Amino acid sequence: MSHLTNSPALIARPQRRRWLPAGLGPAVPALLLLFVFFVVPVVSLLLRSVLEPQPGLQNYETLLGSQTYLRVFLNTFTVSGLVTALAVLIGFPVAWSLAIMPPSWSRIVFAILLLSMWTNLLARTYAWMVLLQRTGIINKTLMNLGIISQPLTLVNNLVGVTIGMVYIMLPFIILPLYGVIRRIDPAILQAAALCGATRWQCLWRVLVPLAAPGMAAGALMVFVMSLGYFVTPALLGGTSNMMLAELVAQFVQSLVNWGMGSAAAFVLLVVTLALYALQLKLFGTSEMGGR
Repeated sequence: MSHLTNSPALIARPQRRRWLPAGLGPAVPALLLLFVFFVVPVVSLLLRSVLEPQPGLQNYETLLGSQTYLRVFLNTFTVSGLVTALAVLIGFPVAWSLAIMPPSWSRIVFAILLLSMWTNLLARTYAWMVLLQRTGIINKTLMNLGIISQPLTLVNNLVGVTIGMVYIMLPFIILPLYGVIRRIDPAILQAAALCGATRWQCLWRVLVPLAAPGMAAGALMVFVMSLGYFVTPALLGGTSNMMLAELVAQFVQSLVNWGMGSAAAFVLLVVTLALYALQLKLFGTSEMGGR
């Protein structure tokens, strides 16, 4: 009996101290990557914004107190909001068409969407510069049809920036909407029609509310990406339509003013995180996923 009591197999092994919570071990590489490439740069950005060229909040005071810089902020949010609204208006019918069209046609349209996303951004922007210039195919077509008598100015202004950015952002609103619409049971729309609802009532009172979470998630993605866009506004816009990303680049590259550039970039980051937190509060993660 004493032999069994003193058996090493029956003696409880001392538990090892866990340095990490259970199940967190596999996530350590991802957390380290996030810390090195996100947390450290953001902290460095914040420090430079309050330490250069001298300690204090003068960079933020200059940035938020100047009418010129406030105009850049206003222009950034105006363009981003306009691009988001147009992308939703165009992307919703496309996503709905993708959801109801035959699979063979759906695959072709999907291939076109993916091809546009995979094409180099700079090449797409230069293509729009060629199309929108005064001697481009758009102006020539409108003049040949007799719609206009003089070429329209479609580049180096808000029109060119909006057209180029809407084209680039469309896949980012179409794909989330398509996923949400595909999960909507067609029987719901059929039930609404049997209850006497017209096609427009089925659209606005049934389909749009059910697709609203995916629409909100896609719209947030488009809006946030538009806030920090640089290439398309720089090539298709003008100095009067400068956006915040161009201002940051000018501070850093032309003026070598890292303090002001860091302050502008940090303000943009705070606004982006605030918008994302607002959507999480309004919709939640499951609603944004279209559940």
